[in-house]
Amino acid sequence: MRFVVTWIQATRIATTIGGSTSLTGFLSAIHLLGLTLVVGGALVSSLRMLGIILTDRPMSDVTPAPVRGMIVGLTISVASGLLLFAPRAAAAVDNSFFQVKMLLLSAAIAFHFAVYRGASRRAIDARLTGGVGLILWFGVAVAGCAFILLE
Repeated sequence: MRFVVTWIQATRIATTIGGSTSLTGFLSAIHLLGLTLVVGGALVSSLRMLGIILTDRPMSDVTPAPVRGMIVGLTISVASGLLLFAPRAAAAVDNSFFQVKMLLLSAAIAFHFAVYRGASRRAIDARLTGGVGLILWFGVAVAGCAFILLE
C-alpha cells in the first residue's frame, strides 16, 4: 500500500496541485460545493423522513430532488477529493481523522444506496433511516473539518 501512496503523490498531477496554492484553493472550493450539496440534500430528505419538515407532502414527492442533489454533490466531492488527496497521500493515509472520514463516507454511501433510498419511498422505518442517514453524513462533514483543521 505504501508503494501505491508514494506513486500517487509523485504523479505529475499531484505535484502540480501540491505546488499551486491557487489550484489547491480552487479544488477545495469545489470540494466544499459538493459537500454542501450532499449535506443539504441529506438535511432536507432526512428531516422530511423524521417528520420535522414538509409533513404536508408525501415523502415520495419531497425526497427525490434532494437525493439527486446528494448524488451530484457526492460525484463532485469524490472527484475533487481525489485530486486534493494526491499531493498529500502519504500524510493523509496515516491521519486518524482522514481514516475516520473515509470510514464514515463508506458507511454513508453504503447506507444511502442499500437502505436510505428504499426507505424514502415508503414510510416503513423512515424516521430511523432518516436519523441514521443524517448522523452519517454530518459525521463525514465533521471528520473532514477535523482533518483539515487538525492535520
